[in-house]
Amino acid sequence: MLAIIVACGYYVFLSGGPVTAGGWVKDPGSPVIGGSLGTTFDISVLHQDGLYRAWFSWRPKNAIAYVESSDGIIWSDPVIVLAPTDSGWELAVNRPTVIATANGYAMWYTGQTDERSAIGYATSPDGINWTRVTTTPVLVADRPWEKQAVMSPDVLYDIASGQYRMWYSGGDQYEPDAIGYATSSDGIHWVKDLANPVFTGSGAGKWDGLKVAAADVVPDAGGYVMFYIGYADAAAQHAQIGFARSADGINNWVRSTANPIIRPGHFLDWDHDAVYRPSVLHEAGRWVLWYNGRRGDTEQIGRAIHVGNDLGN
Repeated sequence: MLAIIVACGYYVFLSGGPVTAGGWVKDPGSPVIGGSLGTTFDISVLHQDGLYRAWFSWRPKNAIAYVESSDGIIWSDPVIVLAPTDSGWELAVNRPTVIATANGYAMWYTGQTDERSAIGYATSPDGINWTRVTTTPVLVADRPWEKQAVMSPDVLYDIASGQYRMWYSGGDQYEPDAIGYATSSDGIHWVKDLANPVFTGSGAGKWDGLKVAAADVVPDAGGYVMFYIGYADAAAQHAQIGFARSADGINNWVRSTANPIIRPGHFLDWDHDAVYRPSVLHEAGRWVLWYNGRRGDTEQIGRAIHVGNDLGN
């Protein structure tokens, strides 16, 4: 049974039900990043040579920070690696996605003002020292459905086609509405798919019926699995995490019957108001998912595990 109250201006969801589904289990040591750092959110995680490397959004600094860990639970002290500028479009920078490249690392990130959001691009030889490739955004909101914001990029490089593939969120500045798709040969010049948005809310009355956003797309079983957040409430305060599958990563997405797989915690838990932006790794014999959870006006980053390679339907 689900009850809703309003406290201090926030929607609070009280539930005695399960906080995960589909074989997922929240790490009892969560949150793993947050505490005295203040609000930390929207993380991107890589696992290389036995080391977890992560870039996350650090709201008190309006910047992107870097941390590393041997186990994905205990992390080093954060170092700011990308700070805001006075360029006029990135007064705050956040929501990164980072991939390894032949020459180091590439990052696409969100630049924000109070009114608009756009996507920028930077590269690095080591993941710590970053250089912006352009001083202007590489993706902006210029379609009606995107309204005033594109944000939360997720990028894969497709070797067969020689293209970067981006899934991004578009719509309202506070919590976008749907997920779009674009391709690029150089990471700078992007072509948006004519079918955009390629993933939308599932309809009134569903847990993700109102909005979907913050995709993390992972190749799996000859196709693609998209982890994402969905909203059912008009205030866009109550986010949960689910996944869907597609053969080509663009069309005919099929949502999991287990959704939502990561749900807000019980009353007074650190993530009891909402769970956001998954960053997922498929490792040997398991899936690992980092996400930010909110309680009141503070977000922190936690972790969940799915043992076994098969996520189910």
